Amino acid sequence: MPDWVTEAVEEYTRRMPPDLKLDLLEIPAGQRGKKMDAVTAKRVEGEKMLAAIPAGCQVIALDVQGKSWSTEKLAEQISRWMQDGRDVALLVGGADGLDASCLARADLRWSLSALTFPHPLVRVILAEQFYRASSILKNHPYHRG
Repeated sequence: MPDWVTEAVEEYTRRMPPDLKLDLLEIPAGQRGKKMDAVTAKRVEGEKMLAAIPAGCQVIALDVQGKSWSTEKLAEQISRWMQDGRDVALLVGGADGLDASCLARADLRWSLSALTFPHPLVRVILAEQFYRASSILKNHPYHRG
C-alpha cells in the first residue's frame, strides 16, 4: 500500500478507544496469470479469507448490494456489535470483489456506496468511519454531522 494509506489507517486506528480496537489482517491477492484466471484467484482468495476468520466472529461482507448506512447508523450498529460481545470480521474483496463463499458466510452485507472505490481508499474510509462512529458513541466532538 502507498505510504499515505498506511499512515492514514494507522492514525485512525491509534485514535480508536481501547474497547473498539481495529486490526487489519491482509490476505495476499491470488496471482492472476496463465496458471490462474480471475475466477480461480477470487475463489482462492475467498478460501483464505474464510480460513482467517476467528471462531465465533460475526462476519460482515462489504458488498455493493449490501445495506447502506449513514455514519449515525454505523454507530448504532457498532453499539449492537459491542453489546453482542463477539468480535466482528469485515471482509473486503480484492480487485474482483468477494467470492460467493464469502458472501454466503456473511451474517450481514454492508455497502459503503454504490460507487466503486480503489482498495487502498476503502481501508482509509473504513478506518475513518469507524473512528467517526466511535466518536459519536463517546460523545466526542469529531463528528459534527
